[in-house]
Amino acid sequence: MPVHVISQKALREFGRKHADAATPLRAWHKLTRHGSFQNLAELKRTFASVDLVPVKGRDFYVFDIGGNKYRLIAAIHFNSQRLLVRHILTHSITTRNGGRDED
Repeated sequence: MPVHVISQKALREFGRKHADAATPLRAWHKLTRHGSFQNLAELKRTFASVDLVPVKGRDFYVFDIGGNKYRLIAAIHFNSQRLLVRHILTHSITTRNGGRDED
C-alpha cells in the first residue's frame, strides 16, 4: 500500500513562498507516495537523512529537503501508511529558534 501524504496543500504553499523549495518538495512527495514503509529503517533506505525526533510521547520524522536548506516535519502512521505534514521550515529558522517558528 503506498503512503498517503496528508497535506499536499502545505507543500504547494511552501513551494510558492520559497520557489527554490518547490522542485525538491515535489521530488520528496513523489518518492513518499510511491513508497511503502513499515518503520524508520525502511524509511531511511529511501531518505537517508531522515531523523526520528520524539516529542512529548509522540514521534516526529524530520526530513532534510533541498540540500538541507529546508526541514519537513511529519507524523507517520506506518500501520495505515499515512504521513501528516506538520511543518515545513527553513533550516535557518530551525537552527536559530529550535524549530519553534514557521517561515
